[in-house]
Amino acid sequence: MPRWGMVIDLDKCTGCQACVVACKQENNVPFSEEKEGSENRREIQWLTVMAVAKGEYPNVGLTFMPMMCQMCDTPPCVRICPVGATYLNREGLVGQIYPRCIGCRYCANACPYQVKYFNWFWPEWPKEMEASLNSDVSVRPKGVIEKCTFCVQRLQKARERAALEGREVRSEGEYVPACVESCPAQAMYFGDLDDPKTQVRRLAQDARAFRIMEHLGTRPKVYYLRKGGSSGDESGAGQG
Repeated sequence: MPRWGMVIDLDKCTGCQACVVACKQENNVPFSEEKEGSENRREIQWLTVMAVAKGEYPNVGLTFMPMMCQMCDTPPCVRICPVGATYLNREGLVGQIYPRCIGCRYCANACPYQVKYFNWFWPEWPKEMEASLNSDVSVRPKGVIEKCTFCVQRLQKARERAALEGREVRSEGEYVPACVESCPAQAMYFGDLDDPKTQVRRLAQDARAFRIMEHLGTRPKVYYLRKGGSSGDESGAGQG
């Protein structure tokens, strides 16, 4: 059984936001805009690119860090959900069952990475874009939690293709999330972390590899590679 994970090379990421746009388009993530009668902008982004500054002026270094669901092996969101609307499957993916979600937002509060979003409004798109919605991904209703799924719909397609050919899904290169596929700098790698032959497994064991806030015991399956091979942790949050 594969255990899907991701490695992001911070040396290569340019902060171009191509992964953010690809994620929104692939997963029917609605635009964020200020609604009448609301004081705050309620933004939904399954994937964000954080800019992390380090040093003092004029010697300031800037690191771009894509942040999405960390797909923890021991996810706090799963433990706290009172209705089982979020779960960890056998392949290591933390999923969401939207019809089961009651909108209590316990999971969003429990997530130390702040990557779960509550849908405050009914999703809307300009009429010109409605035809571009992905029919493989459900459009979430108002009042539920949503988040990155590693484009699990692409995994389903890969499974169907593999079943027709009488084989298992390849551990690397066949099931690829939209963010990884769209990255022009090729800074993102994806595959089976338990397969020693995959590049993602080798990079996860690299000396530069670390995981965000690993000291919490969440055991994320998203690894980052420090810039320039330095010994310091670019996130300031933990070391893998």
